[in-house]
Parts: sequence; C-alpha cells; structure tokens
Amino acid sequence: CSASTNKPVLTLFTKKPCPLCDEAKEVLEPYKRRFILQEVDITLPENSAWYDKYKYDIPVFHLNGKFLMKHRVNIQKFEDQLRKLELQS
Repeated sequence: CSASTNKPVLTLFTKKPCPLCDEAKEVLEPYKRRFILQEVDITLPENSAWYDKYKYDIPVFHLNGKFLMKHRVNIQKFEDQLRKLELQS
C-alpha cells in the first residue's frame, strides 16, 4: 500500500554501546507507526564520513535526509517536522 512508502524516514546515527540512543528510541516508541527508523552504525568502515562528523554527538537524527536533532530527542521539534511531512504527502 502506498501509505507505508510515504512514511518519513528517521535516520539514527549510532554506535554500540549508546545509552543515549537507547533512551532516544524509547522516547520515539509511541510514534514508530508514523515513520521508518533507519539506523546507521557510524563505526562501520563504509560510514567513516559520518563517524568523522558525528563521533562526539550521537545520537544524531536526520528526518528524510535532513539534520533534525542530536544528543536528545526534542519531541516538540520531531512532532512538528513529522506533521509537516505528513501534510505534504
């Protein structure tokens, strides 16, 4: 169905272990039906550019490829952006 393909993609830049990332995922749990979560492990060799950029900042979130927030989930900001994308699709 086309509804699922129109879901915004939330990219989480992470590494193991990352307690803040786990915490962030818990905060986002109630919204998980409204977006697709894509996790990028910045320690993998193919992600070295992201590692250089974000090694001191994870978790970092991009929504549909655009930087959204880092360190902690800003629910208000996340909701606003999510709603905007939902209205567009």
